[in-house]
This record gives sequence, C-alpha cells and structure tokens, in this order.
Amino acid sequence: MTVTDEQATWFTSTFNALSENVELAVLGKRQVVELAFTAMISEGHLLLEDVPGTGKTSLARAMAQTVKGIGTRIQFTPDLLPGDVTGITVFDQKQGTFEFHQGPIFANVVLADEINRASPKTQSALLEVMEEGQVTVDGVSRKVGAPFMVIATQNPVEQAGTYSLPEAQLDRFMMRTSLGYPDHGATLKILEATRSPQVVVPALVELQTIVAMAGLARDVYQNPLVLDYIARIVDATRNATQVRLGVSMRGAMALAKASRTWALAHGRTYVTPDDVKTLADSVLAHRLILDPEAEFDGVTATAVIGQILLDTPPPTQKDLG
Repeated sequence: MTVTDEQATWFTSTFNALSENVELAVLGKRQVVELAFTAMISEGHLLLEDVPGTGKTSLARAMAQTVKGIGTRIQFTPDLLPGDVTGITVFDQKQGTFEFHQGPIFANVVLADEINRASPKTQSALLEVMEEGQVTVDGVSRKVGAPFMVIATQNPVEQAGTYSLPEAQLDRFMMRTSLGYPDHGATLKILEATRSPQVVVPALVELQTIVAMAGLARDVYQNPLVLDYIARIVDATRNATQVRLGVSMRGAMALAKASRTWALAHGRTYVTPDDVKTLADSVLAHRLILDPEAEFDGVTATAVIGQILLDTPPPTQKDLG
C-alpha cells in the first residue's frame, strides 16, 4: 500500500503542529523535538544525554500532553527495584485472590530520569517492555498500550555512583540526542517567562492519531538502493578499525524505520539518501563500542559515523530514477 499525496500533506501538517505545540514548553529546540516525535511515530524510544536543567522533563511532559496521553516519570535511584517500575502482584485477603498493581511503566510517555543510577537488575526491567510493548510479572504478560515511548536521560558528566547502560539496553533506544543549552534568544524568552505561570501545553491530537501516523509511515516507499545504502553504512561500522562492536541488525532496522517517518514528516512519500544521512548519527552512534585505544586518542562515535558517511557513496538521483 502506497501513501497518497493527500495523506502525506496531512501527516506533514500534523507533525509540524505537534512539534510547534511542544516548542511552547521547550523553546528553540525544534530539531530535537522533531527527532523525539520521529522516534515516537516510528515506535521507538529516545535516550537523552544531557546535563541537568536543559528541559528533558519538560519535553517528555509536553509530548504526553500534546497527544492526550498518560505521562509518568520514574526517578531511577540505586535502591529502585524492578517491581517499582513494572508493578507487583499483591494478595487481596478479602477476596482471597492475587491482584496486579500497575507500575508507572503503564503509560504512553515514560520519562526514565537518570536511568544509569539504577542497578543493572532494575535497568533490565525495561528490556522486555521496550522491545515488545508488554510487561511480564509472575508469568502473566500485560500490554502497555499504544503509542508507548520511553524517554531515558543520563548525565554524561557526573558518573559517580552510576551503572553504565549495557549494549543490549542501548540497542533498544532508537535514537540518542541531547537538548543542550538554549541559544541567547531562547534564553531571554525563558527568563521573561519566569514572571508568568508555568506554560500549559494544550492537548492537540488523540492517541489514535499517533497510531494512524505510525501506520502511514510504515507504508512510505523505500527504494532497494536506499536500503542497500543503509546496509553498506551498517557494514562499514562493523569493519571500522576504531570500532570494537558495530551496529546491530536492530540498529539497521531502526534507521530504515526512522528514515521513513522523517521523509513523510518533510512532505515526501519516499525516502532519500539525505534522510538516511540526517538520522544516521542519532540512530547509530550510541550503538558503537569503540576500541579503547581509539577512545584514548579522543575518537568519538559521532566522528566515526561522520567519516563512514563520507566514505560510503549514496545512490545518485539517476540510479534512483
């Protein structure tokens, strides 16, 4: 099934409206907001690496309000238990039965704040739900609903008392990005706004709209040569001399899915090599495990992806027809 021009126009206008709405709370960060909605519509999750006070909580809350969804926030700490995330089964003495009490993971947008401060056992409580959209407690699986998105944060500077996210956990995040500090103009607007009550982001669309957008994005045309381009980029990460562990198959699939959504968000019913280039760093860089010597020499995953994009020729317009 192909996406019509009329459907593409609706998708693009809705995507822009969603982004503009969230920008009421997160000023001057349009690119990050668009990446976040791309992840949500692509049924993926977002990892934000940033210092405190840059608006990570505001972004998650504004996205949940915009789509009329349930937003929850879990503060990850060393004493947090898996049951605090997923929920637990409690025995009801009056009824003589076991009753499941849902945890905060049962929401549409879940902010996992400072995820690397919890123990690996607690972090692993997210593995199933991020991959399959369900939670299994005491042998019973329960769906968390749709759309479902985890926005996890970690501070890249303060590492005392933290547990690094294992490769399997990182691989389940479709994208990694950072908000960063606002520019001068946005800073002035934020400072002026401190005299007013907190901005209330209006509800804009129903949850079903996001589900419908996800269905449209899946039908965006992806030329076999563009898929070949993605495969060659992924292969190059596995063969790069500075890389100890390259991009997984899950990462390749994430780049293909995200590029379809990105293309449709920008008014096209087909994916171009530029869509792939635009998203490559956000989707692939956090999946690379660099060689220790390369890290010591100051090489970054972003630099590796950048060099691979330079060295990997994209299909030309003539090839694509």
